[in-house]
Amino acid sequence: MKYPKLNEEIFTETLDNGLTVVLVPKAGFQKSYGLFSTDYGSIDETFVPLGQQEKVTVPEGIAHFLEHKLFEKEDGDVFQKFSQLGASANAFTSFTRTSYLFAATEFLVENLNTLLDFVQEPYFTKASVNKEKGIIAQEIQMYQDEPGWRLFFGLIQNLYLKHPLHIDIAGTVDSIQEITAEDLYLCYETFYHPSNMTLLVVGNLDPITLMKDIKNNQGQKNFLPAQKIQRFFPTETPAEIIAENTLHMDVVMPKVGLGIKGFDQVPQDSLAQMQYKMSAELLLELALGDSSQAYLDLYDGGLIDDSFSFELSVERGFHFAAFTSDSAEPEKLVVALKEILFTEQLYREVTAEKLTRLKKQTLGKYLQSLNSPEYIANQFFQTTDKKGNIFQIPDVISAITIKDLHAFGEKFIDEKNATVFYLLPEED
Repeated sequence: MKYPKLNEEIFTETLDNGLTVVLVPKAGFQKSYGLFSTDYGSIDETFVPLGQQEKVTVPEGIAHFLEHKLFEKEDGDVFQKFSQLGASANAFTSFTRTSYLFAATEFLVENLNTLLDFVQEPYFTKASVNKEKGIIAQEIQMYQDEPGWRLFFGLIQNLYLKHPLHIDIAGTVDSIQEITAEDLYLCYETFYHPSNMTLLVVGNLDPITLMKDIKNNQGQKNFLPAQKIQRFFPTETPAEIIAENTLHMDVVMPKVGLGIKGFDQVPQDSLAQMQYKMSAELLLELALGDSSQAYLDLYDGGLIDDSFSFELSVERGFHFAAFTSDSAEPEKLVVALKEILFTEQLYREVTAEKLTRLKKQTLGKYLQSLNSPEYIANQFFQTTDKKGNIFQIPDVISAITIKDLHAFGEKFIDEKNATVFYLLPEED
């Protein structure tokens, strides 16, 4: 598929085993970047395993645990293999996705084969699983001591009382003790089937030759027949949102977050979903971005500092917005934010002139980001169905109107769907 305005072209193919391969040639780039992802994250706890009929519920944190264990093999650590090929490797688990990646300036095919082989050759034993529990328990405790992380999850736990989203991605110290090698294989066989995975490669590559190399790698492996994955999640209502909560920690400056849970229907069409997300980002930037009057008033009034930020998360099965900041007067900040977000003040700076200027600024930053293969790979898919991609962003931004910004605000921003979480210094 070609994008002539950007001078970009992508090559996409679904292999016989179901694996989706996306190749993004970037002539002149020194670095290549490979990303092998499965549509499987921390929220996928209850499902029907591959080849079975009845649903099961696995321990919390198992997706993240599985990510850790795939790097360990009978003949050693995978990181060493990448290092010998001059590559750096990593992995991450989110609420809805687990990804394995490498960055390299040479030996692209060799590194790509290493990536595919280690992810597609699981090796779990009772001894290695038990050893990993102590390591991950330390990681969980580290995040429990991180104020920014506790603030973010405090908001999520207020918004999602029953949904597994409210559980830390790594699980809990108690939940990971329940994980067995058999659990890992069960999840692996269900969610790491090629039909549930995507391979994305960005860099100075020959797409025809590289696609042949990938097919050759995959053709040497056998997989069970694909099966549509059935996942199960609880239904929630606005009445179940916890309106306010407070946590005391060893911090000097109070922190506060305001969260809004989406109950409106996110568009399923890829372009419409991209328009929804971009309209949200533009509206919030006009209302509370660092050049807005509201931001300047909050800053000059001492209610926020440079830590103030906001984000909208739109993922498979959920969406929410979070506004967070350090603040010497957190209660006053909450009052002020509610006045901005839940009244007509939200649209105070939504004018044709300001929207046009912001769209130009957004496009400028976007074009700069295309110089980074890491950014392209990690941000390539822009929609939950993976049909909308990063190269469609300019057309989406250009088409957005003031009406779209109002439409998002009226559907999503509702005070009855909001929560507040305070993180305050420990009491004497």
